Amino acid sequence: TPMIRLLGISFDTFAEELYRRMAAEGLGDIRPGHGCVFGGIDPDNGSRLTELAERACMTKQSVGEVTSDLEKRGYLERIADPDDGRAKIIRLTQTGREAYAIGRRLIDDLEREWAERYGEERIAALRDALEAVTADRLGALSA
Repeated sequence: TPMIRLLGISFDTFAEELYRRMAAEGLGDIRPGHGCVFGGIDPDNGSRLTELAERACMTKQSVGEVTSDLEKRGYLERIADPDDGRAKIIRLTQTGREAYAIGRRLIDDLEREWAERYGEERIAALRDALEAVTADRLGALSA
């Protein structure tokens, strides 16, 4: 089986369980497509749209649509950037912070469960390999 297929199926398996659990927590309106914002936003200070798009490796237009959807759902708000009056900061509302915290907890729970199911050493090795493979890209995105 080609590695790209294995990675895709693994991601889908993890994501499907994550979103099933999020729905059970009352967050059934959060969809996998919202991850481009929740996965890249600075939970404390918010982020600019350009930062979110870069971190998600998506266009500003695509992330902007997701941002607008999450704003309508009450998870995000846009405020003026204090460093640039022309720009906006996208930040989590109280509801968004709660959803973010639940999502992080569920992700951590799933990773622990995978370690129990498949072996701690195997999951640690998988994590190490994925961190090595993505180091350059993640480093460039956080710079």
